[in-house]
Amino acid sequence: MVEGENFLWALSHAHRALGNGRYEDCCETLVIRQFKARGRLRIVFQAGSDRLVPDGYLMPSGAVGTELGRSLNLHEPGTVRALLDAALKRGWRTDDPVTEEIDGWSIFDEVVQYRGATSPD
Repeated sequence: MVEGENFLWALSHAHRALGNGRYEDCCETLVIRQFKARGRLRIVFQAGSDRLVPDGYLMPSGAVGTELGRSLNLHEPGTVRALLDAALKRGWRTDDPVTEEIDGWSIFDEVVQYRGATSPD
């Protein structure tokens, strides 16, 4: 619930399999939508230099972070709320029929500062 409105979210993981249990291009995608609204927000965290996402080894499910030890748990409602607030502040409209996609790393620092850095337990 956000200001009397219901929001739903789903978290997914994608990657490219290389074989022999190896993967690359890991990505966490958080989709948020307001209940009964047309709009969808996709917040994408792509693995990269100093950008860590779950890879089956170093990071647990739903954790995204940096090599500096700053991380967020995308399973936590407070984290999802902070990401939603950041997107709303940037102009996302919940009833826009077009799905909006944003790079999660572009709001990562703002959300970490709001939530406080956590360790990916």
